[in-house]
Amino acid sequence: MSEHAFEAAERAAVYRAIAERRDMRHFSGGEVAPEVLARLLQAAHQAPSVGLMQPWRFIRIRCAELRQAIHAQVEAERVRTAEALGERSDAFMRLKVEGIRECAELWVAALMDGREAHVFGRRTLPQMDLASLSCAIQNLWLAARAEGLGLGWVSLFEPAALADLLRMPAGAEPVAILCLGPVETFYPAPMLALEGWTQPRPLEDFLFTDAWGECR
Repeated sequence: MSEHAFEAAERAAVYRAIAERRDMRHFSGGEVAPEVLARLLQAAHQAPSVGLMQPWRFIRIRCAELRQAIHAQVEAERVRTAEALGERSDAFMRLKVEGIRECAELWVAALMDGREAHVFGRRTLPQMDLASLSCAIQNLWLAARAEGLGLGWVSLFEPAALADLLRMPAGAEPVAILCLGPVETFYPAPMLALEGWTQPRPLEDFLFTDAWGECR
């Protein structure tokens, strides 16, 4: 064991937050205390970022009419996604895919404009800005779970339409609608698995040695 390791109880708490994190779609209203929200956002802001570019931007949605307009965009994309799924259309439409109108806090996570100026770590992998934002969202997600709050990542929207709605500058890009707040309970397993939409696969299916597809 490394001398820099956390104490056993602290390690257990980290692994528990990872194991019990869920993509939540059912919320119970309420509110998030300002000091808790500040801790969550600070956790997001402490995420690693390639070249320390910190490409994340978070927009808090306070206006009820704006929240409703975002919901309408998501609902329109939900219908288009169902149409694209063909024979699974009806099953998809029965799924609850968001909690926009019920969550205590609604945020939009976006990539900043002017990202092309950041070359460090992105010359051959420009998508590392998205990877950095994803790390920030994961930090927020794990911190929310530790605080007893649910968080759901909604990706059913047309980016250009949402960017227009939020008056984002050219080059900025919305990546996630984040529903945050109290929940009655956390799902005991991923909701899509509980609903029979799909099932998670074991770690062993994703591990190779020395070359793609080589398992030893």
